[in-house]
Amino acid sequence: MSLSRAPRRTLFAVGVLTAALALSACGGDGGGTSGGGGTNFVTTKGGISTAPRGERATPGKLVGETLDGERLDVADLKGKVVVLNAWGSWCAPCRAEAPHFAKVAGDLKGKDVAFVGLNTRDANKQQALAFEEDYEVPYPSLYDPAGKLILFGFPKGTLSLQGIPSTVVLDKEGKIAARALMALDDTKLRSMIDPLLKEK
Repeated sequence: MSLSRAPRRTLFAVGVLTAALALSACGGDGGGTSGGGGTNFVTTKGGISTAPRGERATPGKLVGETLDGERLDVADLKGKVVVLNAWGSWCAPCRAEAPHFAKVAGDLKGKDVAFVGLNTRDANKQQALAFEEDYEVPYPSLYDPAGKLILFGFPKGTLSLQGIPSTVVLDKEGKIAARALMALDDTKLRSMIDPLLKEK
């Protein structure tokens, strides 16, 4: 009996996520302040939310197979600032921000920064791989077609990925430090990364 209920719960959760992503996919400027769980987030006029150093949450498990078929566990990147970007090849704002992400990733190569994409709602890997090739994306993306990593990878009430595109940046301790719920240019992306690189 419990075996038949578990898949239904999972299907329900995935259904809820799909509906949420459909409502928020390729959204505009999510400049509102988010909160919950007693955490205070500060949102700038540019729509970037940050959490104070002592109040940052740890993400859940963010592990899976990349578009290239390699296994990747975000927890293994602890010690670096980690940029997590949720995207889909079907998303126009994702296409708009892709050159900026590729540029910043190239500019910061060799620094203590790692970029990881979370590719979602691409039923066909080939479309996602073509996107990465077209925009010369130099970093791996976890393949998450049903959005399970986005749904279960972030504790409730934290600066979580919501909608496509959205970006979360983890500090060097692996904690959630900043989030943007919109397409980013290189200046806004650097404004999320640079302060974390300076933290000791």
